[in-house]
Amino acid sequence: MPIIRLETFIQAPCQQVFDLARSVDAHTASMENRKEQAVAGKTSGLLALHDCVTWRAKHLGIWQHLTSCITQYESPHYFRDSMQQGAFHRFDHDHFFEAHKGGTRMRDVFDYTTPFGMVGRFADGLFLEQYMRRLLMQRNQVLKHLAEAPEGVRW
Repeated sequence: MPIIRLETFIQAPCQQVFDLARSVDAHTASMENRKEQAVAGKTSGLLALHDCVTWRAKHLGIWQHLTSCITQYESPHYFRDSMQQGAFHRFDHDHFFEAHKGGTRMRDVFDYTTPFGMVGRFADGLFLEQYMRRLLMQRNQVLKHLAEAPEGVRW
């Protein structure tokens, strides 16, 4: 069961980075190349405690639906989104935000279990963990770009 840990420094205030990370619109912008769209639940704006969103996206050549909900929330320092339904057996994605040297240190802890037992674990080692790591890094770079962009040039 892999746990992916990432850290990204963003030259923007903690509240701004926290809000971008829980923005449905910013998430959609960060997954544009996957054609990811919010299709049910909260489909725009900022997610808060108990909000759920269903995403439709093409990953690994397959169209998928994934529903996740905000299950823990401490503005502006932490939230967790947890999968309710989707391709994984389960996942919890913890987002941490800490003011740090003129900006914000954003940390992700993505803890997941693939379905299909040993076959799923084999897929993790072969390609899935790296795919997920790259996907999260790409998302973080888009959030960084949006947060550090001049006022009025968000999305």
